Amino acid sequence: MRIAILTDIHANREAFAAVLADVENRKVDQIVLLGDIVGYGPDPEWCCTRAIALVQAGALAVQGNHDAAVLKPDTAMNITARRAMDWTRPRLSPEQAGFLAGLPLRQRHEDLLFVHASAHDPQDWIYVSSAQRAMPSFRVCPERVIFCGHVHVPALISCDMGGGVQAQRFPFAMPVPLIRSRRWLAVVGAVGQPRDGRPLAAYALMDTTSNELTFFRIPYDTATTVAKLRAEGLPESLAMRLLSGA
Repeated sequence: MRIAILTDIHANREAFAAVLADVENRKVDQIVLLGDIVGYGPDPEWCCTRAIALVQAGALAVQGNHDAAVLKPDTAMNITARRAMDWTRPRLSPEQAGFLAGLPLRQRHEDLLFVHASAHDPQDWIYVSSAQRAMPSFRVCPERVIFCGHVHVPALISCDMGGGVQAQRFPFAMPVPLIRSRRWLAVVGAVGQPRDGRPLAAYALMDTTSNELTFFRIPYDTATTVAKLRAEGLPESLAMRLLSGA
């Protein structure tokens, strides 16, 4: 089975559409959305509508912290995220808000686990930003491969049979074999707001038959998204982040 894993779409229509077009060309069997469909970006309605359609067609989806914040105005967020969420909230229909609020924190497929943040305590929205921070997830989860987002930077971490963890180097657009003598945690990067210095949308493709994982970077119409952010009066830092990818 070929599974496309997308996360942190963040209401970026252009990035989401570009990634979905690439996914379609790769003839995948399953799509998984790891949350944060909204927040930061200028197209929450479109992205929600697209996500709902994907789930209705069989995609799996989990809730991200920005999705959870839609119906929780008192959620603790930084000033920029709060401004964007306050702008987002009234633009969503009851159906869209209900969809986001009703998403589960975890999804499973065979020996794969899908969450937005740390699998140890998904509701606490902990960043898995290093090999050490991946250790709690490996300790509590029996699954062989854990997929998460939240960090906005692609990463691949392995855990040996003795519990030792190690960050792994990997190329983009080339399959990485996930050897079965180790367990794995993949942070798949962000579709809608990358933060690794590359202004390209990110997603990953897991092939369960060949047991290989491929990280992809996809160009999209950044200028259009930035123009929308500015036209809506959203914080300029959000526009600059998309332009720099950092």
